[in-house]
Amino acid sequence: MSPIENEPTTDKPRILLLSGSTRRQSYNTRLARHMARSVEQAGGISTLISLADYPMAIYHGDDEAQSGLPESARQLRSLFKSHHGVFFASPEENSSMSALLKNTLDWLSRADGDEPGKVPYIGKVAAIGGATTGASGTRLGLLHLRTVLSGLGMLVLPSIMTIPFAANAFDDAGDLQSEEQRTAAEAVALALVRTAAAVGVTS
Repeated sequence: MSPIENEPTTDKPRILLLSGSTRRQSYNTRLARHMARSVEQAGGISTLISLADYPMAIYHGDDEAQSGLPESARQLRSLFKSHHGVFFASPEENSSMSALLKNTLDWLSRADGDEPGKVPYIGKVAAIGGATTGASGTRLGLLHLRTVLSGLGMLVLPSIMTIPFAANAFDDAGDLQSEEQRTAAEAVALALVRTAAAVGVTS
């Protein structure tokens, strides 16, 4: 889970993992962290990041026209381009993805100079999941997230990783306690790594 520039040259697929929440003790951050370990076990190279390290104001066309892309958006575009696949863990907010994640996706989809906006997304493989204290496992929000990612040009895997009743789902080390959920996480990670190895691209 080292930064990409510190990784040795390898044929292993590079997988970026992020949470759509920056809340302390976020269940979705725990899910992203667990999936990072699962990606490594599946034979991929994981890069786990926090969106707290890439702050951006709410997207506004006038701000973009005046100042261009925020530096954080440029940094994230570079990270997306240097990876073959991405795992997104998103909370569900009013039956949709988190506002933080949507704003991040919107900024990254803007053109940077002569580079078209969708370059960081096209040809990348995506897997999605979410954790919530309720029973739905963020399924409604993930439907919206799938639609947005597909529209951006990502290949979104059909399997999703949902964690209901998340307050009791993780142990003190941040691992999923349920064998069924651990097995599901391993399956999603393996599908992501294998598909990224087969069709994922770096830009």
